[in-house]
Amino acid sequence: MQELVKKPIVTVTVTGITNNKVYAFGGGGASGAHNMPGRTTLLKFLSGFGGLKGADLEHSYIVRNGKKLDVDFYSLFIKGDLSKDIMLKAEDIIYIPDNEPNKIYVMGAVNSPKYVPYRQDIRILDAILEAGGFTKYAKENNVLILRKRSELTNDVQVKKIIVNVRDLMKEGVLSQNILLMPGDFVIVKEGIF
Repeated sequence: MQELVKKPIVTVTVTGITNNKVYAFGGGGASGAHNMPGRTTLLKFLSGFGGLKGADLEHSYIVRNGKKLDVDFYSLFIKGDLSKDIMLKAEDIIYIPDNEPNKIYVMGAVNSPKYVPYRQDIRILDAILEAGGFTKYAKENNVLILRKRSELTNDVQVKKIIVNVRDLMKEGVLSQNILLMPGDFVIVKEGIF
């Protein structure tokens, strides 16, 4: 014979949610399945995601239920536009590609030759200053930019642009502070005079 308890008081405690995962891939961050602790926004997720320095946030996106969402990762995470933040949902797929094709290489007579990640509105003076500025032997009025242009064919052509950066810095000729493009090579030549 079984005993019945009338009007029992039951307490349920949730110790964890195990089916609340989002999936990230693309090479611009830590790929894999990530557990979301409860309600999480994209900004909160990206903030705890790890280093995004090599990520191409302008081409990142979220897929939800097989459909690509219109989310502006760059404005949210770089510009701080909180109106672009969205709530993540379980099973969201987040694509964050690597920024490799968008690097700008600065080399030659600069103090710290390096690559500079492309960003919107980056100009030649920005890139040179990020590479430590000119060395004392730099030909400041003979800076070469090599820009790859891909035509409709498979031929890749290279455009050469000479920039007079000294005129920009010393005389304020702003027309010399040209916009850089992803994949540009900035070469500062050396000379004695």
